[in-house]
Amino acid sequence: MPWRDIPVQHTASGAGHGRRESRSIKTCAVADELGGIAFPYARLAIRVHRRRKQTGKRETRENVYAVTSLDAHQAGPTDLAAAIRGHWGVENSSHHIRDVTFAEDACTVHAGTAPRAMATLRNLAIGVLKTLGADNIAKTTRVIRDEPQRALPILGITNDPDTYGT
Repeated sequence: MPWRDIPVQHTASGAGHGRRESRSIKTCAVADELGGIAFPYARLAIRVHRRRKQTGKRETRENVYAVTSLDAHQAGPTDLAAAIRGHWGVENSSHHIRDVTFAEDACTVHAGTAPRAMATLRNLAIGVLKTLGADNIAKTTRVIRDEPQRALPILGITNDPDTYGT
């Protein structure tokens, strides 16, 4: 794609979490006969250039590329930038909970289908806690860890002998 010839169409900056970040976006229409792009319904190619400066560290720069089936009249550069940013917000939120709270990246389960089963159990736990209104999954998980008897009622399982009909 001729990215050098395309002017920046949208820029956004922000600061927080000990870093400054700026993002600029360029879009380019993808012609039907354009070779080299293996996305048959691609209408726009997108390039996001990110510059990030963490406090006390060197600036990093990164280019991220995407394609969309939307035409330029359906979504402008500002809309696309917001959609891309929103996607990463969801992705980072989910990954953060799974990695930090459940230490998924440190998990030593690697054989067979066990990794997929563990990921499913983690997702189940996160989903159940969010459905029940837990705002802070880490805090709720610590409470359940410290008081394991609270876990079964969350799943509708009780330890009441009268409910077993003995």
